[in-house]
Amino acid sequence: MNTIFNPPHPGEVLREEILKPLGLTVTMAAPLLGISRKSLSRIVNCQGGITPEMAIRLEMAFKPSAESWLRHQIAYDLWQTRQKVNFHVNPIGGHGK
Repeated sequence: MNTIFNPPHPGEVLREEILKPLGLTVTMAAPLLGISRKSLSRIVNCQGGITPEMAIRLEMAFKPSAESWLRHQIAYDLWQTRQKVNFHVNPIGGHGK
């Protein structure tokens, strides 16, 4: 199932909608979040994902809920996986499409 919508990586959302408007660099924001600069850099450069722990840190620092951050990550991961994988699954008991 390929959908048209390509959700942004949550790191892009963090970079463009939170860090940039606040004038925060990765180097400035990382210690505020209690993580290494390298860890935050991986996230904002779309090379690492938002874990539940990171989602809570972001919620505490910037207020969007941890659930919201995790929904962003799940939407991104699902879309990416659906683009790459060709599943061959037979519906069971009339519950499939």
